[in-house]
Amino acid sequence: MRNLFLISTLLLFCLSLQAQTPGRVTIRGSLIDSTGTILPGATVMLLTPADSSLESFGRSGEQGKFEFRNVRRATYLLKITYVGYLPYQEAVTPGPEAVTDLGSIKLKPIAKELFEVVIKTAKAPLSIRGDTVEYNASSFKVPPGSTVEDLLRKLPGMQIDQDGGIRAQGQEVRKVTVDGKNFFGSDPKMATKNLPAEAISKVQVFNDKSEQAKITGVDDGKNEKTLNLELKESHKKGGFGKVTAGGGPMSKVGGVNASPRAEARGNYNRFNQKEQFSVIGLGNNTNQTGLSWNDYQDFRGSQSFNFGDDGDFGFSNGGRFIIFTDDDNNSFSLPISNNRGRGFSSNAAGGANYNSTTKKTKASSSYYYNQIHQTLDARQTRENFLPGGASFGTEDKNARVTFNRNHRFNGRFEQTLDSLNTLLLIVNGRNNAGNETFSSAQDFFRAGSQTSRTEINNASDFSSFAFASSLIFRHRFKKKGRNFAASLGYNLNDTDGTGIQQSTSRFIGTSAGEVLPNQNQRTRTDSRQGQLKASLLYVEPVSKRIFWESFYNFSVRNDLVDRDVFDRRSEQMTRNDTLSRYYTNDYLYNRLGTGLRYSYKGLNVSAGMAGARFLLDGQFAPDQTATRFTKVNRTFSTVVPNIGLNIDLKNNRWMYSDYSVDVQMPSARDLQPVIDNSNPRFIRVGNPDLLPQLTHRINAGLGMFNAANFTNLWVNVNYGQHINQIVYNQTVDPITLVTTSTPGNLSGGNMFNTYVDFGFPLKKTKATMGVNSSLNFSRTPLLVNQVLNTTRSQGYRFGTSLNLTPVEFFTFYARANWGITDTRYSINTSQNQQIYNHTYNGDMNFRLPKALFLNANFNYQIFINRRFGFDQKLPILNLSAYKIFMKDNRAEVRLTAYDLFNRNQGINQQATQNFISTERVQTLARYFMLTFTYNMRGVKDQMRRNGGF
Repeated sequence: MRNLFLISTLLLFCLSLQAQTPGRVTIRGSLIDSTGTILPGATVMLLTPADSSLESFGRSGEQGKFEFRNVRRATYLLKITYVGYLPYQEAVTPGPEAVTDLGSIKLKPIAKELFEVVIKTAKAPLSIRGDTVEYNASSFKVPPGSTVEDLLRKLPGMQIDQDGGIRAQGQEVRKVTVDGKNFFGSDPKMATKNLPAEAISKVQVFNDKSEQAKITGVDDGKNEKTLNLELKESHKKGGFGKVTAGGGPMSKVGGVNASPRAEARGNYNRFNQKEQFSVIGLGNNTNQTGLSWNDYQDFRGSQSFNFGDDGDFGFSNGGRFIIFTDDDNNSFSLPISNNRGRGFSSNAAGGANYNSTTKKTKASSSYYYNQIHQTLDARQTRENFLPGGASFGTEDKNARVTFNRNHRFNGRFEQTLDSLNTLLLIVNGRNNAGNETFSSAQDFFRAGSQTSRTEINNASDFSSFAFASSLIFRHRFKKKGRNFAASLGYNLNDTDGTGIQQSTSRFIGTSAGEVLPNQNQRTRTDSRQGQLKASLLYVEPVSKRIFWESFYNFSVRNDLVDRDVFDRRSEQMTRNDTLSRYYTNDYLYNRLGTGLRYSYKGLNVSAGMAGARFLLDGQFAPDQTATRFTKVNRTFSTVVPNIGLNIDLKNNRWMYSDYSVDVQMPSARDLQPVIDNSNPRFIRVGNPDLLPQLTHRINAGLGMFNAANFTNLWVNVNYGQHINQIVYNQTVDPITLVTTSTPGNLSGGNMFNTYVDFGFPLKKTKATMGVNSSLNFSRTPLLVNQVLNTTRSQGYRFGTSLNLTPVEFFTFYARANWGITDTRYSINTSQNQQIYNHTYNGDMNFRLPKALFLNANFNYQIFINRRFGFDQKLPILNLSAYKIFMKDNRAEVRLTAYDLFNRNQGINQQATQNFISTERVQTLARYFMLTFTYNMRGVKDQMRRNGGF
């Protein structure tokens, strides 16, 4: 690790020495037009004559002046572009003086008679028009076979983190389009990690308006940083894609030979002006559960989260809609990751995406299938804190084998009925199933001495179907700003599961009466949740600058749970009425809100208020045939205020702040009066009396991006105060140490987060650096044996990054993150502790002659908790060498060594509520792979006619 940072420091030192040599010069001048008018904000670039690569760049100031300091004393092409004027190009050779002043340079306006004239000039590497930055991809060289992600790393003002997350001009990029169209739901990493860099002609970065602003024509001050990839014409005329296959020898797991390693993946794309078609797939036993992208948020597409697409109309700057939590954490998302996951897994996945656009119709659809077979062997240590300074510890050695398969599909159809009316239909669905076996040996300790052991052997299987749909009608009146929208939606979630629960407990030094009974049970659970919802929205312009917005939300949800538990004694199966439960619940939700918005010249102010009312009508009994049910009837009303302020200071500078109240409903699982005893030492009981959680939230920030020197700054502050916070109170039996957890409502919790990111070029196009920092404070109340425990957590994180591309054949990226979490407990201050999590990462790529490349990636992780004597350091080194060959560099052969030091393992530290835990998971470590990749370009389809597929 030290060597990596010594190399980076040495390179920086060399760059600084180079900047101080007498072979440097300053080039300056000023811009006017033929009438003598000053031209501010023009894009000015210095290019090398040989290949028109970018040496330096900037923008003319308010007085039309520009200046390049400390550039090499060499001949350059000076390239100037300005909207409405002919591009200007001139060869510049500095003299012996320290400053070369070019004087006033005149640009000629584009006249009509010049439109037919072909002007041959060097292609500009980038152009800046207002808040839009456009990069010419061919001016930024990347190795053959590179992805769009590799190209983005080269672009000034762009930052790519270790997981592939994109930041442009200091802001997170949430949407990536290809030729202006969605690509697999517009997930940013999906496009950047799967499309080849050679297919891209231009990269455009701009602030896109929110869906609400597009629909209503009223600027709401909300912008979404968007990146558009413009394809080369050559890649619109045929298909293109990539296939990779490889294998490696058997690796050792715990000293025992395991299966040989193998993987295959591929993608194929065919685009034209009206249609996009893509297929992707993979198969491997190397723990890669994803298609080379991380945190793929939702396969149905990011549009589903834009204003109006979910039909939950309301405030646009927070507190917009009611939050119904997802119980099974499946939803319609893809649980896949670019990281090589924990444990050992075999994976297969594949999907297809199709988009079609005509003048009045936009249609998109996706299907995705994935399956995973995973084995996890874990060891977890945990210290639990009790009132009065007492505590007890557990050591858990467990093994888990799971198999899951998932089918997911989505469709989105938008029809423009006429110039004023639009109809939108969105359908999402999933069907998944799986099974799991779990075994565990839990040892319990007090004062360092073992008190008991519980052994668990469970098995389960499940199947699930979910469906979500929305039908949205939008009407735009002829009067500008007057709009109406209505939505109707239906959601369904149906899950069935069976299970076997077996456990035995043995206590040391206690009487027989204190021993927990052995458990041998069979369970069957049917759960169904249906929801019907509707919303209305009306926007009325009070004046040219003031708009009145009103909305109404309605929802009725029905939950039904039928859980049967049977005790098995010998060959007899006896129904357990204490653990069995039949439960029905109806949720009726109404919300009516209104507000005013002022919008003029970048200043956007909104203020509004809504009233919400929840009616809960539920009942439960041991069985649906019971003659007596316990009723659960609750009514909850609240007022939800909302205030927002957005200021566009122009030239990529902005400020924002807002105040809102978020309402989070209890999950169906928390509301169910069901006893979950799958772990007899940690029992979970639902609470039908739970109230919704309210969070008063204040959010503020500012940002700026200097297009002249590509310096960016992003600052965000967020504070939340929780009312009726949903927490999981615990009751611990003093003898058996059985913990019973029950959700409840407590007030007094809060959170405070702040984030700062600053990026700047050390040398334009050659070296950039970024620093960032975050502070996170939280206060969480919890009842432990009816005693209030307040956990205070303080997190401090600082990070830095360095991107070096000093020459075309060498790139180096370094990142470092230092994190400290300080956790303090009110009921047992002696257990206060600090957890240190530090990460250092370096990535180097070096091109040798004859299309041979070397790549090294080093990741060094440090985990420290001195309170419990935990100190773990994991150096992970990956090395690869690859050769590009065949016509047009279509093929690649690569030899890779993963985890050369054989140190990889899954480690997780957690300090929260009233416990601290550390988990180690045995994970796939050192192995070797030889892979072959073939890039498909310009594949013809003889059946393609009239621009179709």
